[in-house]
Amino acid sequence: MNQIRPVASGAPSEGGAPVAPDLAELLKLSGKGDEAAFAQLYDATSTRVFGLAVRVVRDRAQAEEVAQEAFTEIWRTSGRFDPAKGSPLAWMLTIVHRKAVDRVRSAEASTRRDTSYHQQNQPVEHDSTAEAAHASLEAHRVRTALATLTEVQREALELAYFGGYTHTEVASMLDLPVGTAKTRIRDGLIRLRDTMGVGA
Repeated sequence: MNQIRPVASGAPSEGGAPVAPDLAELLKLSGKGDEAAFAQLYDATSTRVFGLAVRVVRDRAQAEEVAQEAFTEIWRTSGRFDPAKGSPLAWMLTIVHRKAVDRVRSAEASTRRDTSYHQQNQPVEHDSTAEAAHASLEAHRVRTALATLTEVQREALELAYFGGYTHTEVASMLDLPVGTAKTRIRDGLIRLRDTMGVGA
């Protein structure tokens, strides 16, 4: 197993100041099976990973499961990280966010199944049926519209609106200038509006 120089978060340097962990190096070594490097990577990022999971799923117990699933995938795919395409933390948080959104969608699907079963076994007035159909059509329109966005627009929008992050937080997580993050979110919203015909 490869040895790694001390890069643990908070370790003092010769000047006494904390040394930031080299996440790219830790990912590289993790991709080669270095468990010690992965342990350091986990220690350095687990708070951010769990924080994002909580923000998206809104449940601490589920967030713990999401974080565990995310770290499992990070360990399994760490060798694929390409520093030329973005920061290590942004790459990791993208995995976390995807896992969290999948968990939310799964929970929503389960709720829809339960609701559908209940509705099918209860007398439903015509107005309620029409309202449910309208909501289903709207959800389909939103999903279809999201699919038309570029990957970077969709990523920024999901963090801002599904994850509840501010523009500044989105910029930090994606390792972008705040202005760039705002532009991606704005352009994504404009494209969604145009695709859905809002205000037309």
